[in-house]
Amino acid sequence: MIAQGTAKQLRAAKESLTGSFLSGARRIEVPFGVLTCVTGVSGSGKSTLINEVIYKQLYAVFQDQRIVPGEHDSIEGSEHLTGIINIDQSPIGRSTRSNPATYVGFFDRIRDLFAQTDNAKERGLSKYDFSFNQKNGGRCEHCQGEGIVTTQLQFMPDIESVCPSCKGARFNNEVLEVRLKGKNISDVLEMSIEEAVNYFSDQSYILHKLNVLNQLGLGYLKLGQSSTTLSGGEAQRIKLATELGKLKRGSHNLYILDEPTTGLHLHDIQKLIDCLNQLVDNGHSVVVIEHHLDVIKVADYIIDMGPEGGKDGGTVVAQGTPEQVAAVDESYTGRFLKTVLSTGNRYWNEGVLQTNG
Repeated sequence: MIAQGTAKQLRAAKESLTGSFLSGARRIEVPFGVLTCVTGVSGSGKSTLINEVIYKQLYAVFQDQRIVPGEHDSIEGSEHLTGIINIDQSPIGRSTRSNPATYVGFFDRIRDLFAQTDNAKERGLSKYDFSFNQKNGGRCEHCQGEGIVTTQLQFMPDIESVCPSCKGARFNNEVLEVRLKGKNISDVLEMSIEEAVNYFSDQSYILHKLNVLNQLGLGYLKLGQSSTTLSGGEAQRIKLATELGKLKRGSHNLYILDEPTTGLHLHDIQKLIDCLNQLVDNGHSVVVIEHHLDVIKVADYIIDMGPEGGKDGGTVVAQGTPEQVAAVDESYTGRFLKTVLSTGNRYWNEGVLQTNG
């Protein structure tokens, strides 16, 4: 037991980490304009600090004052930010009609291109006829543009089957007869992102969005793939791609990601790191809650929580550059980080993750 007593007594206990934070002698700071990793054992307080305190407090500042953050004294520096964005792993949409093309925001441009074709003009079709969200337009009304029909059963799980009217194409025959470079709107939605990069090579706006998705390792997804079939990690990277695709000069956002490497291959982690650094290079700040050493090692700044989990967590064990944290013997993260930094067993070289032996 390091210290006990009233809050005043704890603040006076110089050997107590908790007391030093209560007194203000030490405080948690998130540096701006860098990639910061928040580390620590499970239950050490990482998510509470970032998601419940920092994110909610800044969200209350920039978005909705009704949000109640976790208990804290103050958070300084919000005047240096223009916004707070939490890129989590929640679904990008609850409707089966939501997909990467609609979420990232380039499906409108695709609809414009189809509406501008001679075939569409001859039939009197507008861009709204190429939407599966518009009633009494060009979508298949039997399945309401979903491509599937759901049969609800009272005592058993619902049954989904391909729409017998449009055969899963989502649109009526008149719309499906309109072609753009030999493909109809359903064909385009069935394209993978990687295929679409070549197909839309002459459309700079669409191509930019596609390249960002491809850069994040999502080239295998279909443009029209239902959001309900995407994993949490895929949804998170689509959200990240959306942010990368709309970067504005002069803005300075704080982006928060909670363990974005979950389920990713090392090659995909490399792509993720490149994209996070792109946000930083554009003047933004990124805070990542992470356990993966290959991400922690390349962070500009680390805040290590602990020392243990639960009631023995909640304090900052170490903070600073990876080398500074590795020098702190009390930090579990520092011990493992020291091994990685000293042996070079895994290292980043010119943006490429390499593994020896």
